[in-house]
Amino acid sequence: MPDVLTKLLTKTGSGGVGMGGDVGGFGGGGGGGGREAPLFDTARVGLWVFLGSLTMLFASFTSAFIVRRAGADWAPLRVPSALWMNTAVLLLSSVTIEVGRRAFESWRPLAFRKWISLTFLLGAAFVAGQLFAWRQLAEQGIFLHSNPHSSFFYVLTGVHAAHVVGGILALLYVLVQSWRYRLTPGVSSAPALCATYWHFVDAVWIYLFVVLFVI
Repeated sequence: MPDVLTKLLTKTGSGGVGMGGDVGGFGGGGGGGGREAPLFDTARVGLWVFLGSLTMLFASFTSAFIVRRAGADWAPLRVPSALWMNTAVLLLSSVTIEVGRRAFESWRPLAFRKWISLTFLLGAAFVAGQLFAWRQLAEQGIFLHSNPHSSFFYVLTGVHAAHVVGGILALLYVLVQSWRYRLTPGVSSAPALCATYWHFVDAVWIYLFVVLFVI
């Protein structure tokens, strides 16, 4: 999955001129944004196709969850306390990446790097928090095969965490490209694609939380 994201991002194009300070912008020249992005962005289309396939994946998991929940051996789990903080962290990361995306579009490179770096750290904190939540359950003697609900919890949160890791790697790629002066507003769509993907995994997490513990 990280390979898919990397391939999509490398297709977005890059300006040969770089991200300087906040004055002067990303490219050469103070106010121009370089050539306009093409109307048909293959990387963006590819990302939406990829997100569509992920939507179908989680929808199939949901269908199986609803059917299996009717079984007599179903034992509901209590929400691990770590998940509340994890949810807040991921919601905050959606805010920071959106601020970073807007900083890129308005040619504020230092702010862009700052907010994307913060998003990267929040994403890493979310993954660490998920590991802690699994540890909390393990300390209660609840493992993957303990009961159907625990099985779905570990599988769904594990698959989601893997996709968050993919997003973290994509953010790292964007940061490296920015420091190598390979991103230009109006030309490079990698920051916008990262933001779209990150908002998606955020929305999926809220959906999974509701499915696992609210419905």
